[in-house]
Amino acid sequence: MASKKTKKETPPEKIIAFKAFDPDFSCRGFKYEVGKTYKHEGDVSLCASGFHACKEPLEVWRFYDLINGDGRMARYAEVEMGGKIDGGDGPDTKIAAAEITIKAELKLPDFIRRAVSALIDACKSDERVQAASGDSSKLAASGNASKLAASGRSSTLATSGDSSTLAASGHSSTLAASGYSSKLAASGHSSTLAASGNYSTLAASGHDSKLAASGYSSKLAASGHSSRLAADGENGVIATSAPGCAAKGKVGTWISLAEFNDYGKCVGFATGCVGENGIKADTFYRAAGGKLVEA
Repeated sequence: MASKKTKKETPPEKIIAFKAFDPDFSCRGFKYEVGKTYKHEGDVSLCASGFHACKEPLEVWRFYDLINGDGRMARYAEVEMGGKIDGGDGPDTKIAAAEITIKAELKLPDFIRRAVSALIDACKSDERVQAASGDSSKLAASGNASKLAASGRSSTLATSGDSSTLAASGHSSTLAASGYSSKLAASGHSSTLAASGNYSTLAASGHDSKLAASGYSSKLAASGHSSRLAADGENGVIATSAPGCAAKGKVGTWISLAEFNDYGKCVGFATGCVGENGIKADTFYRAAGGKLVEA
């Protein structure tokens, strides 16, 4: 008697995504570890239950602050989502899943580089997406929710639409956004990032970068050496984990700068709010002796 053939089951879908965490590598009170897999029991529903992440790196900044209330930067990881999955079908790449594996932590420079690559690899048929890989490229967009990416050196990216995303990986690139809630990221050295819209987010990982934001509640972060950060709007937040950086802001701006010893080892952070404890507005500060001192 011939044996009955059984139908081969299709293995569950696996999706590579990106997730942000608190500085202690927790999210909503649950602490994760790199290399471990976690499973959710019960229903999986986007924004309600299950493990959450985004298929595009910069999307995580829509749901997770780059810098938290005490001036410390978020942490990031590449994750693998599996089991039942909900969401991610439209322009919003956020998904929920029954299973998550924390594959590797991504430091800010790595996270930005992955973001640039993701934008360049985005669907070329989407009229909101513009990508260039050559040196000295120039990209501009005036529509809302535009996305611009460049990997060549000395590229220029500009957008005036709200909720735009700009990313550059080449050295000496210039990024500018005037719309609200824009996101700017650069991984090349000596890049310049500027945003005038409220709630903008700026991040640079290259050395000697310059970041400036004039909008309300903007967030600036730099991991490259000797970067200079300035927030001219109200309620700004500035943070850097790199040596030799300086920052300034208006009254109410929180500044958190890493301090390093002569051997290049981080010895702590200097944190303060402009307008309190003698910290003056529109004055560059650096970290020294556990305090913010004029640069």
